Amino acid sequence: MGDTTHFRTIIISDLHLGAGGSKAEEVTSFLKSYTCKKLILNGDIIDAWQLKKYGVWKKKHTMFFKRVLKMIEEHKTKVIYIRGNHDDFLDQIIPLRLGKHFQIRKDYILNSGTQRFYVTHGDVFDSITTHLKWLAYLGDMGYTFLLWVNKFYNKYREWRGLSYYSLSQKVKQSVKLAVNYMTDFEEKLTELARSRSCDGVICGHIHHPAIREIDGIMYMNSGDWVETLSALVEDFDGNWSLLYYDQQAIVQKPLKAAKVAEQFPVVEKQVAFTGFLTGRNQRYL
Repeated sequence: MGDTTHFRTIIISDLHLGAGGSKAEEVTSFLKSYTCKKLILNGDIIDAWQLKKYGVWKKKHTMFFKRVLKMIEEHKTKVIYIRGNHDDFLDQIIPLRLGKHFQIRKDYILNSGTQRFYVTHGDVFDSITTHLKWLAYLGDMGYTFLLWVNKFYNKYREWRGLSYYSLSQKVKQSVKLAVNYMTDFEEKLTELARSRSCDGVICGHIHHPAIREIDGIMYMNSGDWVETLSALVEDFDGNWSLLYYDQQAIVQKPLKAAKVAEQFPVVEKQVAFTGFLTGRNQRYL
C-alpha cells in the first residue's frame, strides 16, 4: 500500500452496518486507500434498529471492523467511536477505553491546529428521536422504503445508460419540512459548539455532507455510507475537506481550498478525490 494517501484525521459516519442499504464494501475499500493518525467513527456505524427487525449481519460488515483493527495494528491509528442513535445500545457501556488506540464515547473534543471542534453524532437535539422514538422508527421505515425503491429505479437507469439518481436526497431537498429541519439542525449544533467554547462542530446524522461557516462557527457534516459515500478529512496543516468514494461531486471548502487541492492530487484508484468550489456559504446539493 505504498500509494495510499495519509491524513491526520478521517471522520466517517452513518454506515448503518446491518441494514440493506449499507455500503460496507465501499467504506472498507476507502479505508484501504486512505490512512490516518486518527479515525473518528461518528455514530450510526452499526444499525441496531434494522438488526432488531429485518436487518442481517454479513461477512462484509465484519470485514469493516477487521480493516479498522488492521489500521490500529499497522499504523497505530487512534480510533474514536462516537455513539449514534441507531447504535444507542452503546449507552450501556460508554465511556469505554480498550488499550491506547480504541475508545467509545458519547462525544469528543478534537484539537485541529489552533482550533477546537466539538464532535457529536448530531442526534443530541433531535427531539423526535429522544422523546418520540416510535415516530423516529416510522421515519426510518420510510427512509428504508425509499432506498428499496431507489435500488430498483437505478437498475432501470443503469440499463438506460443514465447516471445514479437519489430519490431520498431529492425528497429531502424538495420537502420544505425536511429543508427547515436541516437548517434548524445545523444552527442548533453550531450554538452548542459555541457554548462549549469550540470553533466548530463536526457531526453526521442527517446524511447531508457539508462544510460551511454559520455565524462565525464552522459546521462540518461527514455525510453517510448509504448514498453519498463521503468522509471528512484533515491534512497535516489543519485544512479540512470532503472526500467522496468513486465519484466527482461539488465540495464546499473552508478558507484554504486551493492549498489542499495542491497537496492531495487525485488518487487513480477506486476512490476519487473531489475538486473544490470555494466560497463560505456553498452548499452540497
